[in-house]
Amino acid sequence: MTVTAGVLAADAAPRRLAGAMPRVERVAARAADATEAERAVILEEFWADVTRRGTPLVEALDGDPEHCAVTFLWRGHRATRQVLLLAEGLADPADLAASRLSPLPGTDIWHLTYRLRADHRGSYRMAADISPGEPPASPERLQRRLLSLSAHAAPDPLNHRRTPGRWPDRDTSVFELPQAPARAWTERRSGAARGRVERHRLPAGVLGAERDVWAYLPPGGRDGELPVLVLNDGDMWFGRLAFQDALDALVADGAVPPLAVLAPDSVDRATRSRELGAPDSHVPFLADELLPWAAGRWPLTTDPARTLVAGQGLGGLTSLYAGFLRPERFGNVLAQSVPLSAASPSPPSRIGDGASRPVTVRLDVGLREDAILGHHRDLYETLRSRGCPVTLNEYNGGHDWACWRASLAEGLVGLLGH
Repeated sequence: MTVTAGVLAADAAPRRLAGAMPRVERVAARAADATEAERAVILEEFWADVTRRGTPLVEALDGDPEHCAVTFLWRGHRATRQVLLLAEGLADPADLAASRLSPLPGTDIWHLTYRLRADHRGSYRMAADISPGEPPASPERLQRRLLSLSAHAAPDPLNHRRTPGRWPDRDTSVFELPQAPARAWTERRSGAARGRVERHRLPAGVLGAERDVWAYLPPGGRDGELPVLVLNDGDMWFGRLAFQDALDALVADGAVPPLAVLAPDSVDRATRSRELGAPDSHVPFLADELLPWAAGRWPLTTDPARTLVAGQGLGGLTSLYAGFLRPERFGNVLAQSVPLSAASPSPPSRIGDGASRPVTVRLDVGLREDAILGHHRDLYETLRSRGCPVTLNEYNGGHDWACWRASLAEGLVGLLGH
């Protein structure tokens, strides 16, 4: 069965809208006939209202209830030459000029509006260019200038909703449209019993180096062996995203049974790129070193039906390999935004007709992940044709921690819930 996160059937492709939306147009109209002193008051009132409401501005579109007009704003000054929006799933890295905001003549308002389906969720950063002189006229030189500018992108100062970033260690701003799937378990729950998070140093012989592992143990006493989630990128999930808050809420609601989580650290970008997605080393590390090490310390199940391996990007690729190469250890796989391509065979293709025992798979991918969306659909059909219990969850967003954070908890409920 295919599970689609979005509740709407309308076109999900983002579209940049020309001109300004009504709230910005009203300011422009008032400012056009005002004196300089009056204009200053009008703009101060506008920015005070925007600061109170937060950005981006979300407005209804006449005759189109399934989409919203979403306006990103920046308050410029005399030195501002251009403003760049880096929105995951919206910006085209090969054409950054298309993601620049437009100045509203006679004001300090810079604006950019997209028509987005009402279930969109995403993260973004912004950067203002205050270099001397006008931006280059040449498209090639302009692209180089904007690439340099993107290195200085930061969260939107008018949006107080943020999520931690990674490599570089900078926050990103988050926006969610009214019909985005609920994030029922992603925040710390007041009154929920707290599990504990420990950080251990594990000898990882197959990787040729020691490895830090984050371990989550649920609150309360132990009643039998605990189900296990092996979660890649522990440094992000526990070091930055405080995923223990979601786990505490899930357990408190009875959405999943009390479970243990083992989350290896990815160290750095180069180590992650080298190790994750390499089945000959990382899968044996998870199956033959991490799980036995943890079982010697805590009462963990050895039942593959109660063991889940999960990851995002290359971590999702590792998770697929783990499930299909070692089904006696991992009976459930949650793979989010896997970097599949026609040039690199998918895990089922590599290992023939799949595992010797059933492995339940959930695939998550964003509708804004154009390079891999079709490959996820192909993989879903391949697995289903081979009798694998598989679901495909397509959310309206990009290759984005803000999206993965929301759907990971939902995936745990589907795979390990009562």
